Amino acid sequence: MLALSSYGDKSKPALVMLHGFLGAQTDWQAIVKQLTNQFYCVCIDLPGHGLSPSLALPTPGFDLITKHIQAAIDSLSIEKYHLLGYSLGGRIALHLARNNTQKLLSLSLESCHPGLQTSEEKQLRAKNDLSWSKKLTELPIEAFLALWYQQGVFAELSIEARQKLIEKRRHNNPVGLLNIYLASSLAEQSNLWELPASLPFPCHYIVGSDDSKFLALATRWQLQTSVKVSVVKQAGHNVHLAAPQEYSNWLIQTLIEDK
Repeated sequence: MLALSSYGDKSKPALVMLHGFLGAQTDWQAIVKQLTNQFYCVCIDLPGHGLSPSLALPTPGFDLITKHIQAAIDSLSIEKYHLLGYSLGGRIALHLARNNTQKLLSLSLESCHPGLQTSEEKQLRAKNDLSWSKKLTELPIEAFLALWYQQGVFAELSIEARQKLIEKRRHNNPVGLLNIYLASSLAEQSNLWELPASLPFPCHYIVGSDDSKFLALATRWQLQTSVKVSVVKQAGHNVHLAAPQEYSNWLIQTLIEDK
């Protein structure tokens, strides 16, 4: 069973929260305290992260990952829930929504990719992810993290912010990370650009104004389908870390309006 923590009154609508790669359920603490007046918050550690066990996953492993997540949710006797995912957690949330449509009240995504659309893109991403997996295997975790947070998507981070993240993430188990990294690679992900149009509940997307890559992606996605995009100023890839109060306010307002 995947590790989880729950907060608030179980009689309130459930909000299930999935963190990103290298993260943990504790990443949501800054916003959970703002949400428990309205929601019963459930924060889950993805496989190989936090207190969850490392799982032997097939490639692709999205369906098996979502089965484990849904089993964790079922253990709390939750019938229906709002679903929120950040980055890798958002990509997994898309598959969870597709596979468990009848269970969801809404889907909220933060800085995540709905899937590559050409074989060339997938081949390039697979090559890139293989390179990162070798670094994860060969380098000390601190050295891997130092390289990871130099990627363009994290360009807005200050030196101090990068060091804080390295210190926070250095306790991760490289074997657990490796098991999920390739199994949930964007190169292996389904193309889910059209999924929101087929869902019987609202789909929302939040992105930072300083995250040019995902801002452009979100804008294009909104033009193609029924995704509702919100942009937070002076925030990068990790919006809930950069602007927890604004993020919490957005989430409460958005999900209350969905009722």
